[in-house]
Amino acid sequence: MNRNASWWDRVERTLVGLLGAVAMIVGVVQVVGRYFFPAYAISWAEEVIVYLVVWGVMIISSQLVRTDGHVRPDLVLRLVGPRGQRWMETFNCVVALAFCLGMIWYGVHIAWSSWTLDEHSASDLGFPMWIYYSALPTGGVLMTVRYGIRLWRYLFHFDPATMTVGHVPEHEMPLSGGGP
Repeated sequence: MNRNASWWDRVERTLVGLLGAVAMIVGVVQVVGRYFFPAYAISWAEEVIVYLVVWGVMIISSQLVRTDGHVRPDLVLRLVGPRGQRWMETFNCVVALAFCLGMIWYGVHIAWSSWTLDEHSASDLGFPMWIYYSALPTGGVLMTVRYGIRLWRYLFHFDPATMTVGHVPEHEMPLSGGGP
């Protein structure tokens, strides 16, 4: 793995971890406030938790592309040889890129419409909805870059020893001290 990719991976995972931690803290504060200090309970906690989780999911989707974590027909891939797997994965990347580009296009339009309409949430928080809607094109951009890298590798740097369904990816390697 090159230095830029590992830096990128760390930033994504750290950011998603922070979003999850903040969501958990907001949830705990909201539950404690509701049951023990009702006068101080925050009414917008569920809304903020949803925003944080959606942003986290859209950011981490890039990691799913990197680690082959998205849904795909592994059973079908195992029935064909490395050459067939290469072209099936290439086709998958092209379709996924088209989907991601659509996500970006529609997401930008949704976020822009929300911005121009000055749309805010209906809660006491009055959160600007364009920030929430921007998660869609952000996730689309991150996945587009990852699928682009993946497509490039399948087209020009295919290695059957490491890029077929039968191998154990590095992120799933057992942590054992011994071995051959």
